[in-house]
Amino acid sequence: MSRAALLVLADGRFPAGGHAHSGGAEAAVKAGRITGAESLEEFCRGRLHTAGLVSASLAAAAALGLDPVELDGAADARTPSLALRVAARKLGRQLMRAARATWPSAELDALAREFPKGAHQPVVLGLAARAAGLGAEDAAYCAVYESVSGPASATVRLLSLDPFDATGVLARLAPELDLVAREAAVVARGALGGGGVGVLPAASAPVLEISAEVHAAWAVRLFAS
Repeated sequence: MSRAALLVLADGRFPAGGHAHSGGAEAAVKAGRITGAESLEEFCRGRLHTAGLVSASLAAAAALGLDPVELDGAADARTPSLALRVAARKLGRQLMRAARATWPSAELDALAREFPKGAHQPVVLGLAARAAGLGAEDAAYCAVYESVSGPASATVRLLSLDPFDATGVLARLAPELDLVAREAAVVARGALGGGGVGVLPAASAPVLEISAEVHAAWAVRLFAS
């Protein structure tokens, strides 16, 4: 295993398309739920322990070798919002292109054939980590970091928030990122050990789901989701 591969995969410059998505921050800013660093931290914390945990568990399970088709179905079942399902598959398709170019893999090729319009991004992320020689916890760390770094960087554009303040939010959340990543990896190993995909977390974030549907209907927006 090359730990440096984790840096490549988690790098915001990795061409996976995440820069075009705000993780719900754009809708939250317009609704007045994010107004500065303090409310951004609250938003990111909520996202981390719901959508972030779910994504990290799916990614960790894929990295361990669970059936990615079953995991994709589990991701669908855990994403009530059509807008978020569409966004997740678009992100998955872009990540697939980048991952296959970076770490060629028969498993990635097979998933791309199975889902030509894109599999859910966390599932692709887990397989990309697997192709890079990374483990379940590595994949989970990538997922949890994405769950908060996306909204943080988007808020810099949306509110002209000081980048130092946005980075401070991520630093303060770091201990919780550790906890959620470890929890996701433990649950994923339980799924591999016989529990199946049904034991993976299904933490809900209704406001994120509802906001995503509202956001998708906007005529003008800076971010795709």
